[in-house]
Amino acid sequence: MGRYLDQINSPWDVRALTIPQLEQLAGEIREEIITTVAKNGGHLAPNLGVVELTLALHRVFYTPRDKIIWDVGHQCYVHKLITGRREQFYTLRCHGGLSGFPRPDESEHDAFATGHSSTSISAALGMALARDLKGDRYAVVAVIGDGSMTGGMAYEALNHAGHLKKDLIVVLNDNKMSISANVGAMSGYLNRMRTDPKYSRGKDEIEQILRRIPSIGSTVVKVAERLKDSFKYLVVPGMIFEEMGFTYLGPIDGHNMLSMLNTFEQAKSLGGPVLVHVVTEKGCGYAPAVEKADKFHGIGPFDISSGNCLKKSDISTYTEIFGRTLVKLAEQDPAVVGITAAMCSGTGLNEFAKKFPSRFFDVGIAEQHAVTMAAGLATQGYKPVVAVYSTFLQRAYDQIIHDVCLQKLPVVFAVDRSGIVGDDGPTHHGLFDISYLRSAPHMTIMAPADENELQHMLHTALQVNGPCAVRYPRGTGLGVALDLHSRALPVGQAEVLVEGKDITLLAVGNMVPVARRAAVMLKERGVLATVINARFIKPLDDECITRWAARTGRLITIEENTLAGGFGSAVLQLLAAKEMPGIQVKCVGIEDVFIEHGGQSLLRKNYGLTPENIMNLAMQMIGSRKAKGKRIIGLGGGA
Repeated sequence: MGRYLDQINSPWDVRALTIPQLEQLAGEIREEIITTVAKNGGHLAPNLGVVELTLALHRVFYTPRDKIIWDVGHQCYVHKLITGRREQFYTLRCHGGLSGFPRPDESEHDAFATGHSSTSISAALGMALARDLKGDRYAVVAVIGDGSMTGGMAYEALNHAGHLKKDLIVVLNDNKMSISANVGAMSGYLNRMRTDPKYSRGKDEIEQILRRIPSIGSTVVKVAERLKDSFKYLVVPGMIFEEMGFTYLGPIDGHNMLSMLNTFEQAKSLGGPVLVHVVTEKGCGYAPAVEKADKFHGIGPFDISSGNCLKKSDISTYTEIFGRTLVKLAEQDPAVVGITAAMCSGTGLNEFAKKFPSRFFDVGIAEQHAVTMAAGLATQGYKPVVAVYSTFLQRAYDQIIHDVCLQKLPVVFAVDRSGIVGDDGPTHHGLFDISYLRSAPHMTIMAPADENELQHMLHTALQVNGPCAVRYPRGTGLGVALDLHSRALPVGQAEVLVEGKDITLLAVGNMVPVARRAAVMLKERGVLATVINARFIKPLDDECITRWAARTGRLITIEENTLAGGFGSAVLQLLAAKEMPGIQVKCVGIEDVFIEHGGQSLLRKNYGLTPENIMNLAMQMIGSRKAKGKRIIGLGGGA
């Protein structure tokens, strides 16, 4: 007989299997996931940890009628394999293939699109409310990791759900990890529940013991009730969830199929809000992923036998340059502190954390708290550097404006993974940070053209007496030589790299090398272009930009950000304010769309962020016959 996995085309096929067959299927699924992720890259450890959990959920609950919402969604590979996408699984995270996250437009079994943490319980409660308003009958299940439980939004939802008493099941997938090791009081609480022998006693046992306390007279009754409550807090697991209005079940072994099936059936029959605490092992079934769960949380292609990554460039990444530079600057200035939201290794702060443990703070998945805590530090003379991915900084927009910018506090935002990120898709592209940061008064925004400029910009940011952001892309730098010492750059001053009389190419960040290459291609066609490295998105170098715009009469702005409210918009506002309507302007960037998943180079080509497209656009503006018939993409604006 062949693999059971080859016979799984829908959850109905899973329900037809016996427990031993399900356990064999779990092993086959692990092999399939390891093989696919080794080729395509992806989130390996989280998915290996939820194989039995996912099978048990689909055995008890009937999607798409019942709704399963995966918090973050990076652990949905097993779910995809058994919900009709097995034959397409080899395309996982490939352009035009399956997404690495839940997508309702991809399958009716994906109840909610996710990519950020701590949202599942809120979404599930909304679905439960809609169900009851319509008079329907189906189960709603939110699957949330203990890492996501460090996010405040999860508690807002738990609090509301417990108050409303709606039928809702929350599965707490407790694997002791988010991306880096979990931090905080809740993590410690869950750990005590896992490891303390007292917590193995069930509530029924404790209740029976307490019933034996004699109740002679009202005073003794009151004492007994207080004693009962005290015992429950000491020995009954999950009391924090019980106090929030949930019936707590667990902890149970998340790799024991029979135990989970029985517990989920019980949760389904109870009614009201129920929390099922499931303990799993991240990376289960693949030793390298168990040993280095943070590395295998999200990983590129790797060798299965050794667990080693296949591609390792000798050129440092922007993240690595940031981390090394911050350590150097912190050695010189004891006021520098580092802050991350559960992304110590991802943001390059590992070395900083080791060298300056008292000046390093991992707040868990709580970006809002990270920003306001940084503001508090800044009021007391410290220089906090909040290292965060662009897509996650979006979650703290109010704190940026209200707690940092309003008070002009010197908080530095190291905005990693800005621009096109790649295979994780629309939930992770950092294409909005210029727009949402530029709108905040008092904010200074920089973007380096290469890794050497990054270290100078970080140095500059720590000298700016106010809010400052440095945005930089995912991946390796250009391999340029690094200056031995970083230095402060003149705030608001652009850099003219090439002078030409025919057109001005005004680029920011990683689009500067694109502009330089486009200028070379234009020169080969007899067109002389000025290339300006803007360096500063806010404040702009008004004098430099207007001077060269007037001199050449044509201007192209280039950014890896949405055009709406972006760098190009800022330049257009400048030209309008200076009353320069005669300048021919085109803005190249991302149109008003969410970008799909795919390789960075492919996506940049698809959206016109290439030297070839810039060259063709410039030739079109100049009116050359050589541009006729060329497809120009990714542009907008005009003046």
